[in-house]
This record gives sequence, C-alpha cells and structure tokens, in this order.
Amino acid sequence: MRDYHVHSNYSDGRFIPAMVGAASEAGLDAVGIADHCNVSAREGPRAARAKLGFNLDRTYERRRRGIEQVREAADVAVYDAVEMDYAPADEGRIADFLAEADFDYAVGSVHEVRGLNVQRPSNFAGMADAELDAVVDEYFDALVALAESELFDVAAHPDLIERVPPLRGRATAAHYRRAAAAFADSRTVPEINAGRALREEALVHPSPAFLDALCDRGVGLTVGTDSHAPGEIGERAAFLDGFLADRGIEPVAPPALQ
Repeated sequence: MRDYHVHSNYSDGRFIPAMVGAASEAGLDAVGIADHCNVSAREGPRAARAKLGFNLDRTYERRRRGIEQVREAADVAVYDAVEMDYAPADEGRIADFLAEADFDYAVGSVHEVRGLNVQRPSNFAGMADAELDAVVDEYFDALVALAESELFDVAAHPDLIERVPPLRGRATAAHYRRAAAAFADSRTVPEINAGRALREEALVHPSPAFLDALCDRGVGLTVGTDSHAPGEIGERAAFLDGFLADRGIEPVAPPALQ
C-alpha cells in the first residue's frame, strides 16, 4: 500500500517527519509529499496565495532538502511531489515551473471555476439551477483540459464539486463518459481519494458512477489519502485498502514512477 497524496507544513499540513512517521506506523511502503502550489499570474490566485501563505514555488528546494534528510532515517520510500492548481489559462506557467522544479511526480487539481473556489458552498449560494449546471459543465471542461494537457501524472479528486451541496449530484453520465475518454487517451491517471471518506459526508472521489465510467474505459487509477495530519493517514489508508479490495481494483503508481 502506497499513499501518493499527503500534505506537509509547506502548504496546509503538518511537519514532514510527523507525516512520514505516521505513514511508517500505518505499514505503508511509500508516501508522497504533495503540497499545494499555484503559479498563476492572475490576480485572484495571487491574492489567495498571499492570504493562505502557499509558497511552494519559492520553497520547494528547501522542502526537498528536508525530504532528503527524512529519507535517510525513514523505513518507507518518501517522494518529493506537488499538487498544482490547474486552470487552462495557466498552462504555460505550470509547464515552465514543473520543468524547472523536476519533482518526482506532479498532481494536478481543478480547484476553481470562474475564479471561484469550488469547495466553498457560499460561492454558489443564490445561483439558479441553470447557472449551477453551467458551473459543473465548466468544471468538467477544465478537468478534460487537465487530462489533455499531459502536464500531470495524477489528477486529484477528479469530481471535487461533489463536496459542495449546491453542486453535488449535478454531474451527468455524459460528463463522466467525456472525462473518462480524456483520461483513457492521456498519461494522467485519476486518483481514488479518501479525504472525505471517513467524515460525515462519507464521500469518495471519484463517485461510483464516475468510477464505473473510468473502469469501463480501462483507465488506470492511483490512490491518495489527501491527509493533512498524521492521525489521518492510517485510518484513511486502511479504508482505501478495503475499498480497492471490495471493487477488485489494482492501483497503479503515478506514471513518472513506473
């Protein structure tokens, strides 16, 4: 069992030694430190970076030195990865940064539509049904563009909109088939993400219908607990182990590691 998606204090998680130690205690063979990063020149993402303090584009070399130190004492493999915010308008800057930084692998995530964070229900309060459906359409447009860009090894939580009540349940079989076709033609593999699986909403990404569409197209799937604290890794990894066994899924490594 490997976990290719955890966070550290270089974005919104805990210290690297604690995260790696928890992965070891959970019996994992490997853990990937994939901190949030955004390199957009657009004003909205720049303001969010300033407010949240996400600066991996400036600190990745220092983090890499820390990861190398932890690797020396760890009994699990530790990967130096990144979770990049993706928007089609930012592809050039993302490509340049990933070529420069040379991470072990790169995770891509669609976190925004129309400049709105798709995880915040308040961003969609008061929208009419037609407008909410249009947001979902645009989310899947961006997800397909992410797959077609070939910039990433992994697509994280590929139906992130399901976390948001105003958007939940609005994706259709046509959305899922279109995204599955794009991933089938791409090197990028979607992630089975357990970040909300053990919370009240009991949500696993991708949703069952989306997962079926991906499996029908023979798309490889990787795994990530999306843990931000040491105490989350063990229980989420155990959940994923059972989830994969129940569905007969053999996960793959990110392509850069294969």
